[in-house]
Amino acid sequence: MVSELSMRISATPELLTIEWPEGGRSEYPSVWLRDNRPEDRDGHSGQRLVDVADLPEAPRIAAVHATGGEVEVRWQDATPATRYAAAWLRRQSTPPADERPEQRPRLWLDGAMMDGRRDFAWATLDGLRTEASLRCRWLTRLLEDGIGFLSDVPCTEGAILDAANLIGRVAETNYGRLFDVRSVARPENLAYSDFGLGLHTDNPYRDPVPGFQALHALVASPDGGENLFADGFALADHLRATEPATFELLSRTQVPFLYQSANAELYSEKPLIQLDAAGRLRAVHYNSRSVAPVRLATADMAPFYTAYRRFAQLLREPRFQVRMKLGDGDLVVFDNRRTLHGRTAFVSARHPRHLQGCYLTRDSVLSMAAMLRRGER
Repeated sequence: MVSELSMRISATPELLTIEWPEGGRSEYPSVWLRDNRPEDRDGHSGQRLVDVADLPEAPRIAAVHATGGEVEVRWQDATPATRYAAAWLRRQSTPPADERPEQRPRLWLDGAMMDGRRDFAWATLDGLRTEASLRCRWLTRLLEDGIGFLSDVPCTEGAILDAANLIGRVAETNYGRLFDVRSVARPENLAYSDFGLGLHTDNPYRDPVPGFQALHALVASPDGGENLFADGFALADHLRATEPATFELLSRTQVPFLYQSANAELYSEKPLIQLDAAGRLRAVHYNSRSVAPVRLATADMAPFYTAYRRFAQLLREPRFQVRMKLGDGDLVVFDNRRTLHGRTAFVSARHPRHLQGCYLTRDSVLSMAAMLRRGER
């Protein structure tokens, strides 16, 4: 509890100001305070009972004082006085990234300098299942780094779904709840071939794109088939710092992505580098196998292809790539909006290679992490 004796409060009609005992100063506009009255939320669900249009346009503070770890605000109109827990007000002035690891990504640009087993989260499946604190730490690292690993997952078909249920909710697509990554005759997707695959994100032709992807090694090839990973956010950030014009062009040009098969036709347009309204990195969408013909004005075509080629060249640079081989029973989970993945070629006729994969919805993974953090408070 924050003691009323240890904080200093003052107010104007439009603004409440609190100076905290541990240092720092927070300001709360009167309209924000009026919008967040505890009385205007359902006591069970916490959902709002009023709409912003129900609020006075310019609510004004008459007086404030602290009592019992709370701050009481009296209003100039007929609205009853409102009490806010001081600890709650303090949390509202904390940057969201301090509470939510997905908002504080730990970028790793020089992937070749990193060791997959040393530098990222690893846990056994049993550990994740039985230790809530370990599961919380593992999920936190997954959200911060964009990638995490499990070992000792049984090499049986479908075991990936048991592991995935500890992380989030599996999303069913036209590929099913899970898909087999192994060579087949006349594959509808080159992932089901012996070919090496350059770094890419999955399914940019889908809205929304799969949030996270899991891949479980049932049979690892001893010759080829190494896994490649790179941090798309770190690469985009590097491009923004070193070639801002290229970054700007890739972040504002819509690129069409298309997938067609016997049972699906999927189309979406997205920039290769997607930003949020504040200009922060939101997603990287790169999959050269599924780019549809770009339709731009003639004058815009050459500049776009120059920028597109430059990004592709960066993805080929070995220094940006973590290169490792999943062993039998290893499983990797990665953020499909951030972490690019690929593989080296292999010869399945000589050494069969079999991975199973699935997608997880982004919101379910974030929810799982938040619920575990809540349990540790």
